[in-house]
Amino acid sequence: MLVEVRLYATLREYSPPDAVNGVFSARLPAGASLADLMTMLGISANKVHLRMVNGVGVTEQHLLQDADRIGLFPPIGGG
Repeated sequence: MLVEVRLYATLREYSPPDAVNGVFSARLPAGASLADLMTMLGISANKVHLRMVNGVGVTEQHLLQDADRIGLFPPIGGG
């Protein structure tokens, strides 16, 4: 299956070289979870604060479908 991935802020460092502003397509086997995608990209769970699929917050165990749009956001600090 083919999914669209959007990595935000500091997570963009995990984007492949052909990504544009942290946006790229990723090919995964059928039945893959969000955790599988994160592992493939080398992103550990503690680096991700918010995980979204098609605009809805999900857990790492969420099973992905063809053409899903995934957004991964790091913790944001400030003050």
